[in-house]
Formats: sequence, structure tokens, C-alpha cells
Amino acid sequence: MTGQTFGYVRVSTLDQNTIRQLDGEQRDRVFTDQASGKDQNRPQLEALIDFARDGDTVLVHSMDRLARNLDDLRAIVRRLNDKKVKVVFVKENLTFTGDDTAMATFLLSVMGAFAEFERALIRERQREGITLAKKAGVYKGRGKMLNPEQAAALIRRAAAGEAKASLAREFGVSRQTVYQYLQPEPQ
Repeated sequence: MTGQTFGYVRVSTLDQNTIRQLDGEQRDRVFTDQASGKDQNRPQLEALIDFARDGDTVLVHSMDRLARNLDDLRAIVRRLNDKKVKVVFVKENLTFTGDDTAMATFLLSVMGAFAEFERALIRERQREGITLAKKAGVYKGRGKMLNPEQAAALIRRAAAGEAKASLAREFGVSRQTVYQYLQPEPQ
């Protein structure tokens, strides 16, 4: 009995294109997350794992779309394989069934380690670029989340005793951001 074929697609930002990831691949359904690869909270990945059954196949464009570190990659592949679900990485041309040879397990580890290493290099180059941009005076960092009127209202209402969590929800910011606005300005 042949199962269904599902695709898993992950993009980090809303403006990234999901179409290219599994373009030309036949699949019955696609599960798409818009989240960082390091983010553990990926509802569509969890839905896919829950939905997949014995005999199904999961297609993923590349290992870095499924996970950004080796431990997570192994754990996700193992969870699917434990359900007798085959995992296929299209870009790497690798398939994992759970009945894999020592060489397949080794390839998963090596390719996953390369993906993790590549991500670390990207972050390192990004930090170096930001440092150089700051020195050149062209990097100002992230702008303020609230305009001056909103900030004044938040500070006034917090001083009146309103709960920080409800203020955060109402203003669309994190509680940490609320507390940052409540800190006195450095002199």
C-alpha cells in the first residue's frame, strides 16, 4: 500500500517565496510554516507529524528548511521514521526511512552538521557587518516600536496600575518592551 506524499515548506519571513522550495514535486498536501528554523514553535510541522501515517512520504526542499541544528534535525526525522514515514530531502537527494544503513545515518549527521555550520557562518558574517556598519555610522538598529504619544500613554497607564501584560497585548508589543519603555532615560 502506498501512502500519501506531503510537502513541508518553511520560510523565515513573509516576503520569502514558498513556491520554489518544492516546485515540480508531486504532493497531496503541503504544510507551510513562516518561522525561523531555530524556532521550536512550528505549528504546521507539528500538524504534519501528527497527520502523517505509516507508508506516507514527506518531501522537504533541504535539510535547513526542516531544522537549523543537528539535534533537531535528527529528532524530527526520527519522529517521522518512528511512524514509518519516509523523509526525502530533495536538494540533497537523500531519503530516510528508519531502516537506514550506517552510511545513511552518517550522511544525515554530516549534512546536518554542514547546514548548522553554514548557519553559524551566516550569523557571524551578519554580526561582523553590523559592527562595521555601526563604526561607519550607517547602522542605527531597530526603530522604536511606539510613537511618542503611544509611549506616553503606556507609561501613564502603567503608573496608574494597569497590568503590564494587558498593556503589552493592547499596544502589540512584548512585556519586555513595556518594561523598556518604563525604564528612566539615561542621563
